[in-house]
Amino acid sequence: MPLYKRKPFPLTERPKDLKPQELLFQVRFTKEIFRDYGEYLNRINLYRQRVWTCKVTGKTNLTYEEALVSERRASEKVQQFPQELVAPVLRDVQFSMLTLRDLVNQIAAKLQQCFSEGVELYGKRNSRVYPCRIVKVLIEEADRTRYEVAWLDKDNKITGNAVLNGEELVRKKLPFSRDVLKSFIRESTYCSVPWVLHDKLARKYGISTDPPEELRSRFSFLDGRLVVNRKRSRCEDDRQNNGEEDEDTRKCRRKNLGKENSENKPKEKLIKYPIDDLLVQPAADDPIFTERPSPSREFKVPMDCVGDLLMVWDFCSSFSRLLNLWPFSLEHFENALSHKESNLVLIVESHAALLRLLIKDNGDYTMALQKKKRKPKITLVTWTEYLCDFLEMIEAAELSSCTSTIKRGHYGLLDIDAKLGIFRELVMHALTTSIVREKLDEYIEQRQALASTRREEAIQEARKKREDKERMKAESVGKEVADGHHLESVKTSSSTLVNDIHNGQNGDVGDKWNESAVLSQVKKALANRKQVDTTVERNGKHLKIDGEAGRENKKDSSRKGHQQLTRDDRNEAMGKKSKEQRKEYLEREMEKRFIRTSPLGKDRYYNRYWFFRRDGRIFIESSDNKQWGYYNTKEELDAFMGSLNPKGERERALKKQLEKYYNRICLEFHKRSKEVAQNIAMEEAILRRSTRVRAPPRDNPAVAFLRYVNKWKDD
Repeated sequence: MPLYKRKPFPLTERPKDLKPQELLFQVRFTKEIFRDYGEYLNRINLYRQRVWTCKVTGKTNLTYEEALVSERRASEKVQQFPQELVAPVLRDVQFSMLTLRDLVNQIAAKLQQCFSEGVELYGKRNSRVYPCRIVKVLIEEADRTRYEVAWLDKDNKITGNAVLNGEELVRKKLPFSRDVLKSFIRESTYCSVPWVLHDKLARKYGISTDPPEELRSRFSFLDGRLVVNRKRSRCEDDRQNNGEEDEDTRKCRRKNLGKENSENKPKEKLIKYPIDDLLVQPAADDPIFTERPSPSREFKVPMDCVGDLLMVWDFCSSFSRLLNLWPFSLEHFENALSHKESNLVLIVESHAALLRLLIKDNGDYTMALQKKKRKPKITLVTWTEYLCDFLEMIEAAELSSCTSTIKRGHYGLLDIDAKLGIFRELVMHALTTSIVREKLDEYIEQRQALASTRREEAIQEARKKREDKERMKAESVGKEVADGHHLESVKTSSSTLVNDIHNGQNGDVGDKWNESAVLSQVKKALANRKQVDTTVERNGKHLKIDGEAGRENKKDSSRKGHQQLTRDDRNEAMGKKSKEQRKEYLEREMEKRFIRTSPLGKDRYYNRYWFFRRDGRIFIESSDNKQWGYYNTKEELDAFMGSLNPKGERERALKKQLEKYYNRICLEFHKRSKEVAQNIAMEEAILRRSTRVRAPPRDNPAVAFLRYVNKWKDD
């Protein structure tokens, strides 16, 4: 059964008193039965989590069902283990203190050197090697071993016997792998380090179940199971000898038990993450990672040409203004390259735009055209001549055979890799022109200016926050000081009133002053002060406002203050929104100044991930640059992000970049899915209409690349 947290997981017992018509819920692969649907769901969700371990192979991070399948397949392989090797292997396994890897290596090395009865191998006879089987092992004096073998023919029939030395025997390759040997050891034992065989298996092959002398002091058997002997302390021995056990004995036992557990517990070395992704090991505190989705690989160009396809299209899209080339989608470019028409407008305009850029540079290509007295204007008829001049100038061996085909007017018949090879050379030469270099320098300066502006605004915002914080702190301190002065004035007024009463100035108490009278008089005076009218001096006259009017005035002032506060909150929210819009504007302006496209990052296996602004897909490039794929849905992106382990350096950085551009990528995914849905609906409408009226072929969105027009063409 699969292990949960490396321990056996008990299944739920079958409910009692089941009725024939009772509604029950059963787990398909464990046959567990539940009456309550909530318990059934909880158990199913637990089985679907990747927290299970295959008991036979030791594979982790599996679901329960995957672990069951792994155990079944491993058991099938274990059952094919050679019977003649079972007993020798089990003898080496019993009570071994080696780790599983060391034990497997030791057994494999021993099997390569030693021979046992029933093993089929090769023996030397008359300077030749023949198949044979060991019939008996003969041990002679001086620990010299000889083997009685039976010679075998092609049908494994015995043709004769002989006695050979160990040097005359040649072993075949082991009939099992080390993984099978590991699974065999796991399935044959119930305890590791020391490895202990199941009782039935040990009795079947006559293997002793008594621990060796060196292990008897540390281990013993209890109810047929191996247990660890715990050392007793001196105080326990004394109490046991006296036949009593008090509180001191129990404390001493608990202390020794804790000490023993701490000694037996291996010291785990703290790892400071992130580390190299390939060094990250599964841990108990890891979150549940989702299964990484398989990328789509539906390309219309060969797999080894996808990299060149993306490079050429990205250059033409990023420098479309400089090339005077109306932008086109990656799908249209891919369809155009796959089309067999020679004078396709999209292909012609792309070549012409790159060739015009080389002509404007006044470099080697311009000199080659001047020697042939070509006109500087490229048309739909003469573009192949200029392209052939370029191929002759670069003298590329792999493209030399394309010149004759292009001159005959059959450019569309070229292979896709040849077409992309020509585009690649044109782009590489365009990048070396002074026009592109100057544009890149201009973009670099503008990006630096935008970055400086963004940095200055961030510094000003931080300074403003700091000043606001200091001002609020100063206001709070001033308020505390004002409250202190007010309290001091109240105390002074009260003390003055008490002195007046004491001195008989009030007239009500006189010489018969006592404490109760003073207190009552003070309370009365304070109450009168609260109810006294507020006096306001205006134009030299005293106007009286009663207490009730004063309270109304306070309500009006508080209402105005609340309105002012709401207005301030609204202004603050608008300010925050304008700041965010300002940041987004600066980011967009920096992206417009294209310099180069960089990958989002790499995963643990060094696969690179690319996102292009004008295509709603995330492209995956393998580490050897031979395989390409892509994700084009939000669900695939979420599942992929959930599979990244932040403990690794590369996947941590990749996940950070994906989170940064998540909203933008999802928006492009949505646009792409919407366009695909519209194209499908249009194709279905055309298909339905074609059953009644013949529809023009160019209305089909699948051939939309045929309707391409360069709106930025420089006439």
